Amino acid sequence: MSATGTLHGVGLGPGDPELLTVKAVKAVQSAPVIAWFCKKGRRGHARTIVDGWLKPERIEAPLVYPVTVEIPFADPEYNNSLAAFYAGAAETLAAHLEAGRDVALLCEGDPLFYGSFMHLYVRLKDRFRVSIVPGVTGMSGCWTAAGAPITWGDDILTVLPGTLPREQLAARLAATDAAVVMKLGRNFPKVRAALAEAGLLERAIYVERGAMADEKVMRLADKIDDEAPYFSIILVPGQGRRP
Repeated sequence: MSATGTLHGVGLGPGDPELLTVKAVKAVQSAPVIAWFCKKGRRGHARTIVDGWLKPERIEAPLVYPVTVEIPFADPEYNNSLAAFYAGAAETLAAHLEAGRDVALLCEGDPLFYGSFMHLYVRLKDRFRVSIVPGVTGMSGCWTAAGAPITWGDDILTVLPGTLPREQLAARLAATDAAVVMKLGRNFPKVRAALAEAGLLERAIYVERGAMADEKVMRLADKIDDEAPYFSIILVPGQGRRP
């Protein structure tokens, strides 16, 4: 290891500030540098979650994405832009770590589950000490908000990104007992069509901003528009063995 600073990947949970673990609170309060990802012109949801927990003496390092949905994922320019961004963000944090300052990188949900933290982790883990604080996942917060037991007995749970082609989504949905579909946004109409094709539309539950102050929960069949924000998930609860 080439430095004394430690990178802390801190899972913040699904949105409710009270769902931080004790370990997460200690990490964000003790680190002299707080970093988080955000969209250009936005404060960042992760930063907002810790408002009530941070101490005033700190250095803040927002990591601003150069692109989010402006370029299609399949466009090579999207990957090139994000790769350069992650490389630059890693060096931004490396400068603090090399100076002996611990960095708490805030992560919505869990750091190792569809998290941007992972892109910096793989770039820095061989150069610096790393400590990871697990967090309550967004999907856990959503099925709790819905009061929906997601798996029973021997149910198999499949987690799917809504970015997959409709045919793949429908096939995987038809082959599982329970499902969580993430990354909705512009993919929402396609995901709903895949659920209908798999015969699961009536079982599906739509959760928007689960575990946040403005959460919404409804049967997917009752949702009449095609709008879905970033913080939305579709659940298909299992119906397995119940002694």
